[in-house]
Amino acid sequence: MVDQLIQGEEEVSRFVERSGSIEKLVKLPGDASTRRYYRIFTKQGETFILMRMEPFDKEGMGLPFIVVRNHLELAGVDVPRILDIDPARGFILLEDLGDVMLLRKLQEVATPDVERHIYERVIDSLVNMHLKASPRAGGPDLDAFKLSFDREKLMWEVNFTIEHFYLTYLKREIPAEQLELMRSNFEEICQTLADQPTVFTHRDFHSRNVMVHDKRLVMIDFQDARMGPAQYDLASLLRDSYYQLEEKQVDHLIDYYIIKWEAMSGQEVDRDEFKRIFDLMALQRNFKAIGSFASFLNRRGNATYLKFIGNTFENVRRTLLKYPEYSGLREVLFHWYYF
Repeated sequence: MVDQLIQGEEEVSRFVERSGSIEKLVKLPGDASTRRYYRIFTKQGETFILMRMEPFDKEGMGLPFIVVRNHLELAGVDVPRILDIDPARGFILLEDLGDVMLLRKLQEVATPDVERHIYERVIDSLVNMHLKASPRAGGPDLDAFKLSFDREKLMWEVNFTIEHFYLTYLKREIPAEQLELMRSNFEEICQTLADQPTVFTHRDFHSRNVMVHDKRLVMIDFQDARMGPAQYDLASLLRDSYYQLEEKQVDHLIDYYIIKWEAMSGQEVDRDEFKRIFDLMALQRNFKAIGSFASFLNRRGNATYLKFIGNTFENVRRTLLKYPEYSGLREVLFHWYYF
């Protein structure tokens, strides 16, 4: 099927019209990337998802999306099935997982208990990935294992937000000494994070990157995986820019992750230290997300994600209030945000 498709939306449409097996093709809303998605309807009543990207004939089966997907599947993580690929045209044909993201499922919950049980199932899958997809003796040698959230990478993301959010989007003229205060505080935080033990991380694990299909919870958008603290994915999930959890719920779910980790790994976790690193990771991760949202407007003219900056800054505020040693950082960040 895919090997007959040709680039260009008009040409794809013409292909559908002349095809004897495809009834129609519908373009789907995209994510924050440059990938494009289509739902294919066949005359036999089946549906598939066509993911379209830049041609990847040089990478072929070595494309990060394919490599990481296959690795996660072998580790027991539920990921989309690949049905066909056309590297020369940049097409990957996937199973259709429907349109219900975790975010939409959460909007339907009636009680905190139901919300908590859904998150516990997601965390079950997360702990499984962290333990079984991480490097091991005799295992595969993935490029993702050679990348990590080191101090340089984490600080690059901090500076990205300062540039794209404060200086470009808000057009703030921040005095040099206050910029230095921002950077020096984040340098300390990022060094602490870089010193932590690492696991295989999804890198963008939030309520828009888990699909709910029948009874399955399926991870998507995992191609940028790299090594990082276990708290990285957990912070992305529980300090989500798109969905706000109550503090009591967050505390319970952190404890749940620790209990699952200890049960599956046989390793004891220092709870206080785990939660401190969780907070620092959430702070860096949320700050980075703000920069990403602003950059979509600055670079692509896409203002869609600006509405999530308020939620994300609230996450930053709540986290910083726990740490008096970063009160100066909190004051500077919010002064130049609000005023």
